[in-house]
Amino acid sequence: MTTTTKIRLKSLAAAAALAVLFAACGSDDAPADAAPATPDSPDIAVTEEDDAPAATTSTAAPEPEEQTPTSEPAESNLDIASFEQFPLPDYAAAALDDDYSSYLVEVEPGVHVHVLEVGSGQPVYLQHGAPTSGLLYRKVAALLPRDQFRLIMPTMVGLGFSTQVDADHHTLDNHVRWINDVLTQLELESVIYVGHDWGGPVGLGALERSPELLDGAVLLNTALGAPTGPVELNPQLQAILAPLPPDAERTLSVALFEQLPGAQNDPESLSADVLDLYRRPIAESDNPIGPLSVFRMAATGPEHPTAEVLRVIDEFTAQLDVPAEIVWGRNDPVLGQRLPSVMAAFPDAPVTETEAGHFLQEEADSPEAIAAAIERVHAQVLGE
Repeated sequence: MTTTTKIRLKSLAAAAALAVLFAACGSDDAPADAAPATPDSPDIAVTEEDDAPAATTSTAAPEPEEQTPTSEPAESNLDIASFEQFPLPDYAAAALDDDYSSYLVEVEPGVHVHVLEVGSGQPVYLQHGAPTSGLLYRKVAALLPRDQFRLIMPTMVGLGFSTQVDADHHTLDNHVRWINDVLTQLELESVIYVGHDWGGPVGLGALERSPELLDGAVLLNTALGAPTGPVELNPQLQAILAPLPPDAERTLSVALFEQLPGAQNDPESLSADVLDLYRRPIAESDNPIGPLSVFRMAATGPEHPTAEVLRVIDEFTAQLDVPAEIVWGRNDPVLGQRLPSVMAAFPDAPVTETEAGHFLQEEADSPEAIAAAIERVHAQVLGE
């Protein structure tokens, strides 16, 4: 590939990444280039103060009253040492403390999901999206008491240290199946689920296949809802979805990481060192096609294979009756406008808005807001 071609592809990534990142993963009611918006809903309280940046605003998410626990979830007797242990490279290990376990779960021959785990107690399943990894939740995990929560952070196949598979293996159905297999092999009896970005459809899809596991949920910036009609493809989205020569696809897949700070309210929250946590496993892979392939799972209409899985998820969420909360970065240029779709799926869930952008787990006070929501949902689970 010529230098000119590489520069053109990086320019394409710059133009397309923020417009395309997950924007068409759900329904067709919001254009990919829509500006972030706060929905006109009485359920959302937004306050502004002169010369004082807001940390978070919340709708009906008070601290729970003290309750007498009725029961603690039974912990699995499974020894995670039975899984293949995965020593993290130094740059990733430096972001965590020594309490973490790092291991691989084989979900089909030759395909492994990398899992980070820390703590004991109530299992909390935290699912990231594209193009990050389980490391996205490290700041949230640092705020939760490890004698009360067993935090389980799997990484989607094709991202992070999970197996890199060929592009045609990246379907929403496969990702749902792979993560469901992880939950099954861990022999969990219940989970509080936390989902962000593609981790919304992937996580809820996995739990739809094992509905007895779900005790509570915390939804972060994601998109839910199957498209009901054709999704209008802007030029950037058409460029991302268009077939490219293999070398060009690999270049574009890695170049996407350079644009992620633009999805943040504070671009410095995704410093070079933080980006390396997500980029290096892909850039150093022999098959770095995962990020681009996950983006290409976007449903372009009701007949798209992704849409079929999204409809199943819609039916699942419609009948859910579990404690749930929503924590939302309102300055997200990618999915900020999709809050109504999540509120529609979880109509009784209190909403806490923060000033963060898309990857709210990395920004300002958002990790605290997410950890607090997990603890409130846990208190409700114990009070049932």
